[in-house]
Amino acid sequence: MVKSLYDWMLRWAETPYGSWALGLLAFAESSFFPLPPDPLLIALALGAPEKALWFALICSVASVAGGILGYLIGMGLMGTVGSRILRFYGAESKWESIKRLFDRYDAWAVVIAGFTPIPYKIFTIAAGAFRIRFGTFVIASIIGRAGRFFLVAGLIYFYGEVIRAFIDRYFNLLSVAFIVLLVLGFLLVKLALGRHGKAPSESS
Repeated sequence: MVKSLYDWMLRWAETPYGSWALGLLAFAESSFFPLPPDPLLIALALGAPEKALWFALICSVASVAGGILGYLIGMGLMGTVGSRILRFYGAESKWESIKRLFDRYDAWAVVIAGFTPIPYKIFTIAAGAFRIRFGTFVIASIIGRAGRFFLVAGLIYFYGEVIRAFIDRYFNLLSVAFIVLLVLGFLLVKLALGRHGKAPSESS
């Protein structure tokens, strides 16, 4: 299923609607969708390096907007929509451990999740449920997501044919490596959060 979704996602880079698909994917990934927008961002940037930073901006804005949706889900729909999303990603049973991460790192937990393959959506929902200050959450999301997407796009934009030739040659390998990192991100969450935790109440 993941491979089929991944192939479907990359096909959008070959259509006139690639930018729209990138924005929608980045938005959805921040609150519920499993696949990250990075492979599509890379494919679009390779196809038009002069627009690479524009694609990164689209990705960043949409991702932060999707993160705000995740925040609102956590704040107002934790007992219904939020708990189902957490259950899908195997994080529901780690709720108290996630709370401890926020108690310890506050918004930095969002920055780390936004910049790495750790499932960002888990932390956007948790930020809303734990009432992290909204302004702080948005700033942390911008730092994490924009830093990640502009790093990728910036390499393509500034190094042009050099980095393009490298990515063109190893695109499939890099894409697979990113998916592996994504899976490792899920495992890292499980290890970091420990073996015990209380799930959010259905009445919360």
